[in-house]
Amino acid sequence: MRSISILIFIISMTLHAQSSALAQQIKAVELYSQDKLLSLIEKNEHLTQVVLDRCQLVQDIEARAQTLKIPAFQFLWGDMLAWGVCVDAEPVRGIRFMKDAADQGLAPALEQLGRYYSQGKLVQVDKPRAVVYLREAAALGNLNAQIQLAELFIDGYGSPYDYEDAYHWLYNAITNDKTVYAKIAKCMENLETLMHPKAVRSARRPLDT
Repeated sequence: MRSISILIFIISMTLHAQSSALAQQIKAVELYSQDKLLSLIEKNEHLTQVVLDRCQLVQDIEARAQTLKIPAFQFLWGDMLAWGVCVDAEPVRGIRFMKDAADQGLAPALEQLGRYYSQGKLVQVDKPRAVVYLREAAALGNLNAQIQLAELFIDGYGSPYDYEDAYHWLYNAITNDKTVYAKIAKCMENLETLMHPKAVRSARRPLDT
């Protein structure tokens, strides 16, 4: 009888240990702050982080996107829906949430929509619409948008009246990425061939003037 009691005790302790280990494994993940999420988006790590968190935050993310209408979460939720990350893929709803974030002035959302319309990713190619989105993102200081906008101008899209702004943003851009630096220099060189020398001189002013 005593041996049975000991056996039951051992089994009980084993189950308790396994339960504790499991509890630690599924410990609730804290929802990202706005700054943390924006940092993840800037590094294009937001979808990867959702997966690393074992998709535990889906309902919280949806609530902040759909009910609270927080731009960064609208963008994240839109990206999750568009590409089927932790949820069933719904590209139409995904794009709609991205546009909601863009309408609130979120630069990464504006840049991504501009890139999608330029490349025909999820949506049909629409270069003029791409210029509109990218110009707004570029004006907010998004370097990727500034480069893409310049490339579209060089390819003949957009208005010549905007060349000076595009050159101005790139002239003042700061990056330690050699590939990006070379791309900026090439864009500026090509824009110069489309601009009046006076406009080039004007574009070479400091960013805050």
